[in-house]
Amino acid sequence: MYEQAVTKIQFAAPRQVRVITESVSFNLAPHDVLLKTRTSIVSPGTELAQLTGLQPMAFPFDPGNRAVGEILALGTEVKDAAIGDRVFSYTPHWSHAVARRLYVRVPDAVDELYAPLAGLVAVGMTSLRVGEVELGDRVAVLGMGLVGNLAAQLCQRAGARGVVGDLNPVRLQLAQACALRQTVDVGQGDARARILDATGGQEPDVVVEASGTPEGAALALTLTGSQGEGNVVLLGSPRRSLTTDVTPLLNRVHLWRGGSVNLKGAHEWRYPLRRDPFAKHSIERNLAIVFDLMARRELILEPLVARIASPEQAPEAFAAMQERPERMIGVLFDWRATGQA
Repeated sequence: MYEQAVTKIQFAAPRQVRVITESVSFNLAPHDVLLKTRTSIVSPGTELAQLTGLQPMAFPFDPGNRAVGEILALGTEVKDAAIGDRVFSYTPHWSHAVARRLYVRVPDAVDELYAPLAGLVAVGMTSLRVGEVELGDRVAVLGMGLVGNLAAQLCQRAGARGVVGDLNPVRLQLAQACALRQTVDVGQGDARARILDATGGQEPDVVVEASGTPEGAALALTLTGSQGEGNVVLLGSPRRSLTTDVTPLLNRVHLWRGGSVNLKGAHEWRYPLRRDPFAKHSIERNLAIVFDLMARRELILEPLVARIASPEQAPEAFAAMQERPERMIGVLFDWRATGQA
């Protein structure tokens, strides 16, 4: 057992963020590792939905699920890690935490400040796996938040010809800063016509809905499938209600005349955590691929990070994300100066 004073970022109540320090007793199971957190990243869609009540939670609640830490202690059966290793894990915004489900070593060539972004890149990678994105495909990505931008970058790296859309000009400017050149303001005029104009009149082979809105999903279903088979991938998590006639949308999935739409879900956890001899893909493998891309600087990450905050600045950082969501799409917490052993 390890007794440790732990600093935590906590949602005390809806729209109320606080930072507390309390003593925690950590009991390591045989395959667990105890981490001292170095950096963590806000998963904006999930954490803001939790904070604002859009996703019902029991308060107080400790948010966060993607961090990089230094290993302080090992479970008795840990064979693939050593004390002092830097690893990525699915742990909360805590100064110290136990990695139970999975931990992946961060290569030396990857800046640990940006390393937690690997978890969100891996979320975006799921859309390529599920959508069967191939070399030369036309791909439209709707929603240029953090995950949508990263998914579009991955599609581009895979050899797809992409167009990206969003309602907000600021996010489209960020897309341009990340070398995503074909951008469409879907809030201006006929969104379908504007996207087809950007693709030379050819419907996308794959549409990735990354906004997490029901309106985005409804639009995605209109963008493909009438010129041939097309895939619509739901990467974002819809959390609001939408009153609409779903029959025309369902017919695009059901009817075969003139093509058809395959509607696919792309939640990250559809794949096994660890490498499996009976499955090609796993979250562990996806993260290894992401870290390789990051080590070779084949992803553009810096423009996506709007703020690097200390844990003590968490209330202000979350307030800014609520007030300026179009700009504050990436927030990192730097725990390295907390001074705790």
